[in-house]
Amino acid sequence: MKNNLGLIVMDSIKEVGLKVEKELNRFLKTNENYIIPTKIIRFANGEGKAEILQTVRDKEIYILTDINNYSITYNMFGFENHYSPDNHYQDVKRIILAMCGHAKKITVVMPFLYQSRQHRRKSRESLDCAHALQELKRMNVDTIITFDVHDPDIINAIPLGKLENFYANNNILEAIVEEHDITSSNTIIISPDFGAMERARYFAEMLQVEVGVFYKRRDLSKIVNGKNPVIEHAYMGADVKNKNAIVVDDMIASGGSSVEVAENLKERGANKIFIASTFCLFTEGIDFIKKAYKEKIFDKVYTTNLSYLPKEIKKERLIKVVDCSKDLAEVIYYGYMNKSMAPLLDNKTRFFEELEKIRTRKKGK
Repeated sequence: MKNNLGLIVMDSIKEVGLKVEKELNRFLKTNENYIIPTKIIRFANGEGKAEILQTVRDKEIYILTDINNYSITYNMFGFENHYSPDNHYQDVKRIILAMCGHAKKITVVMPFLYQSRQHRRKSRESLDCAHALQELKRMNVDTIITFDVHDPDIINAIPLGKLENFYANNNILEAIVEEHDITSSNTIIISPDFGAMERARYFAEMLQVEVGVFYKRRDLSKIVNGKNPVIEHAYMGADVKNKNAIVVDDMIASGGSSVEVAENLKERGANKIFIASTFCLFTEGIDFIKKAYKEKIFDKVYTTNLSYLPKEIKKERLIKVVDCSKDLAEVIYYGYMNKSMAPLLDNKTRFFEELEKIRTRKKGK
């Protein structure tokens, strides 16, 4: 049995990292401390450095980070600054540099891929995500593991590299089915735009229900917060009247578009409305979402713990946070044991088995 696994869990993902270590001990039938202690030091002018406090020589290292965790702070010239994705990414590079080339293999586990929203270039724009992937490759990172990447085609940025993209769709679906009566006749899956249509089709296939999509008509003459504002959501699809609608997307930024889609569905006579997203950022705070929930515009948000959420948000009744620590540990386990990732990438059979268990359990209550 191999015994050279090491986890470097950045401060941004400590809670999940501890759960991952526990699950790895279960998978490997061990009782080891796989987490390697590290330290990130910031100087008064904002510069920083990383220290690794235990040997990594000949170990297979998995670096876990959450680039959206803005609760991490540092002082610069007497001011308190919150971490941005740039800071988190820079710390990952510092950790790699601090290994001094002694690790046998390096894998970066970044559930929300750094700069994945800037995945393609239009005219004179920076191509940040592709550059970051290429940079990690040049730093001898063997594999990059991510979840529900904004555009899976970004893998083409590193044609000789390994980018493994997994999904939390099944976890979210199971949570919805566990809590609600979801059948093929009373439910419809809704894509908020054409970009999320592939994900919506997957949800619809798993639940064997119909699917609908909204077309976002944008005002191309204006730019607000870096985007052309949406002026209309035009719906195309089956009738939603008296049906439970599950609105699916890879992430919720401010939540504005999701609420607008939910309002439109309510006006069309939808019954319960659920918003399902792997990542909920709530970039404008939670008050807007809380207001929409109190006004019964939607019934619940389903998301994962793969990206930071403040404790006060997780306590709200309007949200269900699905724990994906076990899935993350399983991905690491398969990689460490050099097993094929195919069962994890295509796990429809596993979902149908779990779905049957849930429905059988609910019938027995």
